[in-house]
Amino acid sequence: MDEKWNVFAEGDVLFMHRSWTGHGVYEVSFTRAAGPGRRIASAVVEGDAQRYRNMGDAYDCLILELIIGAVVLGERAVELRAGLVELTAGASGRSDLPAGAVEHSVLGLRCGS
Repeated sequence: MDEKWNVFAEGDVLFMHRSWTGHGVYEVSFTRAAGPGRRIASAVVEGDAQRYRNMGDAYDCLILELIIGAVVLGERAVELRAGLVELTAGASGRSDLPAGAVEHSVLGLRCGS
């Protein structure tokens, strides 16, 4: 229950599946960046409402960054985490949601704050 994402790469494509259901939610293709490293070339989000409840493009972009940064790379991602709490509060209409609970419900424990 504490691990929310299974993330794996095949070549230049990163796949992000929900751990409980196994459903693929995000697929990100990378390309070489000018200099060292890689950059995102394209991203795809699950469109089936029975598999994934879409919260909008801003939310998906934020979650993609958070999964890559916090879950995969182990970064603290403080600004992204704050953005997640803010977007979730706006979508739910509740400003009293504890930040830790919001983060855990989306990211799980593996992402350590």
